Amino acid sequence: MITAWRIVKEKHQRKAFTGEGARLYGGRWNPTGIPVIYTAESLSLATLEIIVHLGREELLCRRFIKIPVSFNASEVFIFPRRRLPKDWTRLPPSESTQIIGHKWIVRTEYAVLKVPSTIIKEEHNFLINPTHPNFPAMKIGNPQRFEFDPRLIEKLPDLKARGT
Repeated sequence: MITAWRIVKEKHQRKAFTGEGARLYGGRWNPTGIPVIYTAESLSLATLEIIVHLGREELLCRRFIKIPVSFNASEVFIFPRRRLPKDWTRLPPSESTQIIGHKWIVRTEYAVLKVPSTIIKEEHNFLINPTHPNFPAMKIGNPQRFEFDPRLIEKLPDLKARGT
């Protein structure tokens, strides 16, 4: 069994494994309209994935939850590094990576797609298809409160102060 991690705002705890946020807004590996659950192979990588997307004030003032999810290795398709498009790390995310994720969802052969993290390229994120027939067999662990160590975020710029 593989265990991956998801960190979400406490208010989104009940929807953490629906893929709704990614469906509404799209992501690096999915276009808008396609539900996907983004998880990380370690709690530390999940932490970094949240930090790069939120401002300092939000990280300090909001309540967060960490949730483990376990699944069989046989459910995972590992996307080959040699097939990554040249622009896979681009911001905003490129259409080329969204096409990869969309093809994986449509094929429904695997419930999980393993892709490199753009933050730490040697580590990986696991994308989970919440509409896959084997999704209900995954073991979603108990949500637990998660607090960011203030040292991780004290030097981050306040995005609200900059008008972003």
